[in-house]
Amino acid sequence: MEIKNQKLSKVDLSRLFALISKNTLRNTIYFTGGIILFLAGTIVYGIILNLREDSLFESLKEKGYERFENPNIIIERKSFSLQLYEDTILIKTYRASFGKNLSAAKTRAEDNATPVGEYAICDMDSNNQYHKFLKLNYPNISDASEALRKGWITQKQFDQLKFEFYYEGCPNANTNLGGNLGIHGLGKFDYILKNLPFVYNWTNGSISVSNEAIDEIFSVIQKGTKVVIK
Repeated sequence: MEIKNQKLSKVDLSRLFALISKNTLRNTIYFTGGIILFLAGTIVYGIILNLREDSLFESLKEKGYERFENPNIIIERKSFSLQLYEDTILIKTYRASFGKNLSAAKTRAEDNATPVGEYAICDMDSNNQYHKFLKLNYPNISDASEALRKGWITQKQFDQLKFEFYYEGCPNANTNLGGNLGIHGLGKFDYILKNLPFVYNWTNGSISVSNEAIDEIFSVIQKGTKVVIK
C-alpha cells in the first residue's frame, strides 16, 4: 500500500511539473508578445509624429526667409531640444538626446555628461559612424580655466588648450577634460531611436539628433557657427 502511494505521488508530481512548465511557457509567450506589441506601437506612434514635421526650408519660408545668413544653435538639456535660429529668429526645433549622465555638466573625460556653455562648430565630418558629425570646440577657455584652478590639468596643458582653442579651432581631446564631442545623427540606429515617443539619452556626452535632422542642420551651418548649450 505504501509503495502504491509513493508511485501515485510520483505521477502527481510529474503532472504538476508539466502543468507548471506549460503555464510558465504560456505566460512567457504572453509577456514577450506584449513587449513586442508595445514596442511596435510606440514606433508606429513615433513615425506618425515624424510625418507631421515640416522640412527646414518650409519652416524657413514660413518665417519669411529664403536662406540662412547667420545661423546659430541653442541646445536645451531640460527640454531635450536643439533649436536652430537665423540670427535671433527661431526657425526649427529638433528633439535631441544627450550624454547618459544628465545630472551634471561635463567636467572630466569619460563622465558621460554633456558640456554646458558657449561653443562653436570647429570641424564638420560628413562620413561619420553616426551619419554626420559637427564637432564642438570643447573644452573652451572657461572649461580649461576651471580645470586648471581645480588641479585637473597642468599649466602646460592649459596653455596648449588655449593655443589650440584660439588658433587651431578644435582643442586637443587627450587631457583629463576629454573632448571630441559634437552634434551628430543616430547612424544605423536611426529608424528605431528617432521613432521612440520618449527621449533616450545614450551618448558619451555629444548631442544626438535623427539622421534627417543632422542632414538639415549640416546643410546650413559652417565652421564657426555659435552653439550655446544650457
